[in-house]
Amino acid sequence: MARSTRATAAVARLNERSQGRHYLLVMTGDGLFVLRERLPDGDCEVVPASPLDDFVRLVDATGPQKTPRVTKNDAAFAKQLVRKR
Repeated sequence: MARSTRATAAVARLNERSQGRHYLLVMTGDGLFVLRERLPDGDCEVVPASPLDDFVRLVDATGPQKTPRVTKNDAAFAKQLVRKR
């Protein structure tokens, strides 16, 4: 059951990033994972049947990406790391 938890979490993150769209996880009988999008006229397959690691990687790359949060301290540290010429 822990296998499907990683896949479920990846789909939950995708739904959080994708306002107005709804994605769902389908697990096949042979243990592969499929991502589908719920549409008014039926479900559409977005990611074909894949093993867990490939599925999570594909789902994380699908849809809008979250921009990393950069604090003032992070920006100042990155600026110090740049070598002066």
